[in-house]
Order: sequence, then C-alpha cells, then structure tokens
Amino acid sequence: MGGYVIAAAIAIVVTLVIAIPVSSKIAVSRYKKDSDAKIGTAEEKARAIIDDALKSAEAKKRESLLEVKEETLRQKSELDKEIKDRRKEIQRSENRIQQKEENIDKKTEAIERKEASLAAKEENLAKQKEEVSKLNEQRIQELERISGLTSEQAKDFLLKAVEEDVKHDAAVMIKETEARAKDEADKKAKEYVISAIQRCAADHVAEATISVVQLPSDEMKGRIIGREGRNIRTLETMTGVELIIDDTPEAVVLSAFDPVRREIARIALEKLIVDGRIHPARIEEMVEKAKKEVENTIKEEGEAAVLEVGVTGIHPELVRLLGRMKYRTSYGQNVLRHSVEVAQISGLLASELGLDVRMAKRAGLLHDIGKSVDHEMEGTHVQLGADLCKKYKENPIVINAVESHHGDTEPTSLIACIVQAADTISAARPGARRETVETYTSRLKQLEEITNSFKGVDKSFAIQAGREVRIMVVPEQVSDADMVIMAREVSKRIEEEMQYPGQIKVNVIRESRIIDYAK
Repeated sequence: MGGYVIAAAIAIVVTLVIAIPVSSKIAVSRYKKDSDAKIGTAEEKARAIIDDALKSAEAKKRESLLEVKEETLRQKSELDKEIKDRRKEIQRSENRIQQKEENIDKKTEAIERKEASLAAKEENLAKQKEEVSKLNEQRIQELERISGLTSEQAKDFLLKAVEEDVKHDAAVMIKETEARAKDEADKKAKEYVISAIQRCAADHVAEATISVVQLPSDEMKGRIIGREGRNIRTLETMTGVELIIDDTPEAVVLSAFDPVRREIARIALEKLIVDGRIHPARIEEMVEKAKKEVENTIKEEGEAAVLEVGVTGIHPELVRLLGRMKYRTSYGQNVLRHSVEVAQISGLLASELGLDVRMAKRAGLLHDIGKSVDHEMEGTHVQLGADLCKKYKENPIVINAVESHHGDTEPTSLIACIVQAADTISAARPGARRETVETYTSRLKQLEEITNSFKGVDKSFAIQAGREVRIMVVPEQVSDADMVIMAREVSKRIEEEMQYPGQIKVNVIRESRIIDYAK
C-alpha cells in the first residue's frame, strides 16, 4: 500500500513539473510570484505525503511479518500434535500384533500337543483293530467248527432263508393288493359294461359276406361263359372279379379281394340271369346299373348309420366311406354294424362316466373308418383312418381315439379309452366273430406251449375256446406263494407273445393227492 502512495506522489510531482514550465511560458510575467508560492507549498505537501506513505508501509510490513509468524507457529503446533497421535496409534498396533503373536504361539503349542495325542490314539486304535480282527477270525473259525459250515455256505443259507421270507411276504402283499384293486375296479367296470351292453341291442350272430350266386339251372353256366368265353371275360374285365364256374350244381362263385367290386358283380350277374339276355353289350349296361345301385346303397347305408347313432356334422365323404363298410367284414363280423355297435356302447359308457356322449359316439362310429379303403391303399386301417379324419378336419379327440383304439399310440382322453373298451366288447362277445380252424388251433397250441415252459408245471390245458388256461403244478416244486408269482409271470408272457380277442384267464392249480387201498 505504501508503494501506491509513493507512486501517486511522484505522479503529482511530475505533473506539476510539466505544468509549471508550460504555464510559465504562457504568462511568465503575470504569474511569476504566484507560481513560486504554489511550488513551495506543493513540495511541502508532497514530502508530507511521502513521509506518511513510508510510515504506513512500514507498519503494514510489521503486521504482515507478525501474521506469518503466528500462522507458522500454529501449523507447527498442529503438526506436532498429529505426529504424537500417530506415534500413539503405531504403539497400540505394535502392542496388539505382539499380543496376537503370543496367542498364535500358544495355539500352535496346543495343536502340537493335540496332534501328538491323536497320533498316540491312532496307534492305539490300530492295535485294537488288529486285535478285533484276530478275535473275529477266531470267532468265525469257532463258528465254522461248531456249525460244520463255511462262511460262504452260512451266507448262502441265510440269504436263501431271507429270500423265502421275502418271497412269501411279497406274494401275500401282491395277492392282497391285487384283490383289493380288482374288487373295486371290477365292481365299477362290471356295472358300467353290463349297463351299456344291456342298453345296446345288437345282432348276436355275425353276418357272412355272400359270394355265391344261385342259378336257375346248369344250362345258365354255358350262357354266362358265352361263345369262346366272351361273356365271362367281359364280366370279369368290367367288374374286376373272378368268376369260378365249376361242378357246383346251380351256383357260380365270385372271388375278389375288394368287397364292393364283388357286390357290383353279384348284382349285375343276378340282373343278367333274370333278364336272360347275356351278351357283352348287355353285360356293360348291367354293370353300370349295378355300380349306380351300389353307390346309392353305400350313401343310404352311411346316412342311416349316422342317423341311427345320432351324430351330426360328419363330412359327406366320411359318411360315404361309412356306407362302404357295409360290404367289409372282419372275422365274419360286418364292419359297419360293428362300428355302430361300438358307437352305441361308447355313448352309454360316456354317459355313465359323465363325459361328452356325442363325442364318444362320433369317435366310436369312425374308429374303423380306415377299413373302408385298406383294400385300395397301403397302410394299416388305424393309420389310414387317422389320415382320413385329419383330412376332413375331425376333432383331435376323435383322431386320437382312432389312432389309439388298438394301442398303437397312447390315448390322450378318457373317450379314447372308452372306444378301446367298446371295441373290445363288440369284438369279443360270443358270436360276434368267427375265426378259421387253423388260427384257433394255432392259438391253443401256442398257449399250452407258453404255460408248459415254466419250471414246476406238470401239465396245462387250454379250455373255454382259448379264453382260459388251467395249469397243474408239481406240489413239491411250487409253493402256494410261488403260485401267485407264476400266475402273474404267465399272464405277462401271454400278453407279450400272443394276439387274441378279449382276455385269457390263467388258473394255476396245486394239489396233493394221497391214494391208498384197503385190502
């Protein structure tokens, strides 16, 4: 601040010095006296101002030095205090570390003592184990000497005894569990099935496919054959059916794989016989009439079946295929009648279980729809039927029922299971189907071979047309508990290796007979 004052004074002085000569030149003579007086006064004021400025600057300097000294002393005091605090903290840390080291040394000593003790105990335990092992060997040797059996023989004896006990307990448990389950399941199932069968009226005797055309006389055979066989060739070519004319009196046999073609040939031949005019042109005309008649019959039969069951909304092509099944048989059973019967039984079972009756009837009616085209297309009737239902946008429940009614796929609804049961009921009831003698005897023979292959079987008999097998066992080889397991194993083996309608009852008989004579 003193510097500023001095600079100001010098500036004033310089200003005055410059101003005086200028003014003196302008009015030297006029203002000479006044100028001298003013110059003296200004010099005195400038010196006074300079002195004051120097004094003020000196005072400010002394004050600044004092403030710096005080600040230095204060910072030094704070630094000393911080150094003392840090030294105290370091000292405390050193004390704690030293104490921890002492504790660690003590723990190390304790661990070493424990390790030494454990080593001694392990050595002692090893000696005891060795002694126990020797005692155990002595005990086993003594037991073998007393019992007269080796350890392996004793083990086998115990295992066999335990196995017998477990086998007996398992057999008893299986028998009790199966009895309880069968009592409940059979009771409910019988109620539902009996109710459904009683409410469903169906033909008891299977319908047979007609393949023989009766002739009014043997003279008609020659007219059917025609000159050089032209009539019979035309008829066979137009219908795709083979005519067998042999020594059978007043009859012609029609042979064809396709039942619809065989029906067309039968109708055309009967019309020709009634008309009496048999020649190639007339044959062609009658075959065309027969085709139209069969087509109308197929349509009417399909509509009648749908109406009888009470199902609506089925695609017209599926209805026509249903009508074709009138001319299709399976083991002598008419497939259309079988489908209608399955639909009725499925609806009755669904009503007993509180399910959708219309859906159950629909699935039952269409379950064998594949049999209407299996003469023309490759694949099983199950696969063909499912493809047809998918093609004509049937309900997924119906499609699954068609796919699973022979167990080819897993059923995804109760309706599919109902259709399986209804199909079995319709096919397995007495009189529903007929089988060839060869198939029947082959099944009986296979059934007896399976049962005779089991150990302990004396002899077995297939009875009730192959629906029951009676197994006589040797009492000394098969116990009562073994009988339960044997019956179950025989049932599983029959299920795995044989195909049969309905079910087969496995009856295992064990008896001891003692015969003596009084003389």
